[in-house]
Formats: sequence, structure tokens, C-alpha cells
Amino acid sequence: MEKTFEELSLDSTMQNIIQELEFRKPTEIQERVIPSILDGRSVIGQSRTGSGKSHAFLLPLFQKLDENQKKVQFVITAPTRELATQLYNEVRKIITIADKTEKWTAKLLVGGTDKQKVVEKLKTPPMIVVGTPGRILDLVKDGALSIYSAETFVIDEADLMLDLGFIEEVDQLLVRSRKEIQLLVFSATIPQRLQHFFKKYLRNPEYIKIEEHFSPETMEHRLIRKKHRDEAKVIWEISQTIHPYLALIFTNGKQQANELAEALEGYGLSAGVIHGGLTPRERKRVLKEIQQLRYQYVVATDLASRGIDIKGVSHVINAQLPKEEHFYIHRVGRTARAGLEGTAISIYTENDAPLIEKLEQKGLEFSYVEVKQGEWTEDKSWNARQRRKTEDTSTDREAWKRVRKTKKVKPGYKKKQKQQQQQIKRQLTKEQRRKKR
Repeated sequence: MEKTFEELSLDSTMQNIIQELEFRKPTEIQERVIPSILDGRSVIGQSRTGSGKSHAFLLPLFQKLDENQKKVQFVITAPTRELATQLYNEVRKIITIADKTEKWTAKLLVGGTDKQKVVEKLKTPPMIVVGTPGRILDLVKDGALSIYSAETFVIDEADLMLDLGFIEEVDQLLVRSRKEIQLLVFSATIPQRLQHFFKKYLRNPEYIKIEEHFSPETMEHRLIRKKHRDEAKVIWEISQTIHPYLALIFTNGKQQANELAEALEGYGLSAGVIHGGLTPRERKRVLKEIQQLRYQYVVATDLASRGIDIKGVSHVINAQLPKEEHFYIHRVGRTARAGLEGTAISIYTENDAPLIEKLEQKGLEFSYVEVKQGEWTEDKSWNARQRRKTEDTSTDREAWKRVRKTKKVKPGYKKKQKQQQQQIKRQLTKEQRRKKR
């Protein structure tokens, strides 16, 4: 049975905030995590991108906030300044809705800002600290900020924190925190390398993993063969059939991203680029241009795409498929968020067969397509011949099961049974074709 927010022990102030945020019902991660956080337990929360993880910890933390205690109560860390800023904006939104701008204080601590001005503002400690581990640690080491009073420490996007090498800075922050601190770790995937970190800081944590569909039901997955064409030509052909609000195009590296964006411009498509090779100023400019809808197509790399939250992505296009399954999950997780529809289109070659096979084994259903004269048409799957053989073999077996067996054997009975089996097989094949239509 699905629960309502009223059943999650959230008080009237939080219920009003939820109403203003226009949340109708809790997502599964929110339903399971909120009561545990309110009970003071440490939690490892794992669910896919776009499943509502941020408010799963923000709502209960605000309920636990003591406005009479003018000290740091919660520390929320994120791996990039963009993600930290997005979390801070959500924090500010909740404070404004609650009309508590004077009583609930929060500070954003990220790089690229005037450190001296930040130090001045920290003379009065905020109740909520949101930021990147590096900048928070820097201010703690300088004595401008103490986080020892914090009751809860949040690590958002833990797997990306690990990938970008910031887990050591998180480690140093936790060394400077109270031993019994409530630790909340959220991530779309939990790599094996994080287990050592968990053992060091978590004592009997509640591990909440949402076993949901491999990808949202509202998402369609299409595969299109590259053949002899380059990626830009295929994407241009795709662009003649789709009308994206915003299409996020993935490549497997910075150079490929730059080259593809340039090639797409040559085809007349307005394409922005976002990757780790851009300076903070360039990244800020591109993100602002994306928000202003200057681009209909944005070319990105994996790390950059996970380090930012681009709103309104209607299509994800893989110019090159990644080598690992979890990167595919992260990429397509940029669309079909919060119950909206989305389409993932991947250009593939024979080298991508192992990945496609793994994804199909996990229950992902691909439609194999081609674009002809500006329209989508069906195409054969990469292993169509192999599938046909498998289907033939299974149909053969099923047909033999249905052949009538006789106790008395007459001359030529094997030939008659074979004829009967072939007739049954033809009927089964017709039935299978009807079902596929």
C-alpha cells in the first residue's frame, strides 16, 4: 500500500511546505527513508537518478531543525558546485515557503567565491551548511567554521564523490565531526570501493535500496545502427524525426564532445557543450544558456552530466554507448524524471553487442529502428539471426511436445509424427507473429 505524506510523521509545518511544493504523494525512496531519518538512524539510500532523493532527506531534516540553537546542525555535501547550488536553492525555497528567513539560516560554501567575504558571514554560524567537501574543509581548517555541533551529515551523489576523488575530503570532515553523528548517504549506485568507507563510519546503518524497474516505464529505448555513417550525420537524421524540448547527447570523452558539437553546428543544429574541461566560468555561462533555452541540443560527457541537473530533458541520445551498464543507467536517467515521458536513442555498432545483451538480460526492452525519409522504420536487431535460431529451436521443442503419442507403432510412424510436428510448428509460428504485431 502506498503511503501519503500525512502517514510519515511529518508535522503541520512540513505538510504545508509539501503542499506548496505541489508534491502529491511520496516517492518510494521518500516513503522508506523519511521515518528512519526522523528516528535518528544512519541511512544508505540507493535509488535511480530523478527518484526524489533530495527531498527524502531535506524534509525530515527541516522538521528536526531547532531554531533556538544558533549553531551548525546539518552539513549537506555534494560533489560539484552546481549540484551543491541546486541543493542550496531547494533549501532556500523551503525556508521561504515556511516564512522562516530570519529564524532558519543556511549558507552555501563552494569554490569560485570570495573566501574573505564568506569568512565574514560565517562569524554567525548557519544552522544548515550546504557545499562541496573541499571548500567546507578549507574553512574548517582555517577555523572560520566548526561542524562539531552538527547532528547530521549528508553525502549526496556518493558514487560521483568517489569518482571525482572527493571522498578523502569527506573523510577528513567526518574526523572533525562528533563520533555519534547521523550519517545519510545517497547514491544511484553503490560501488564496491565505497564499502570500506561505510565500515569506517557507519554502525548498523539502514540500507534502503529501491528495487524499481531498471528504467522508468515512461521511457522508450531505441537502438539505431551506425553503419558507415558518422555520429553527426545519424543525429542530424534523427533530428528530422524528433522535436525535443531539450536533447542531451552523450559522448565518451571531452574531445569527442567538442568535435561532435562542431559537426552538428555544421548541420545547422544549435548545440551547446558541457564537460569537465571547461573552466568554472565557461560551465556557468553554458548552464545559463541552457536554462534560457538557447540550445535544443547539448553535447555532454558522463561526469559533467552527473555533476549538474539539467531540467526539461525530453531526449537522451548516446552518440557512443558507454562500456558499462551503470553509465547507461545514469545517462538515460536524465530524462523521464518525476513521471514525465522520455526517449533514449543510442547509436550502436557490433562492438556494443556485449553491453546491449547485458541490458536486455536485465529486462530492458529496446526497439531497433532506422530513419528513412524523415520517418522512423523498424530495423533488424543486432542478433536477429541468432534470435531466430533460438526461437526456431524452442518452437521445435514445443511442437514435439504436442505431437500425439501412440502406444501401437506402425510402419512409417516416424514420418507421420514429423509431418504432424511440422504442421503444429507452423501454427505456433503464426500465433507468435500475431502476438508481435
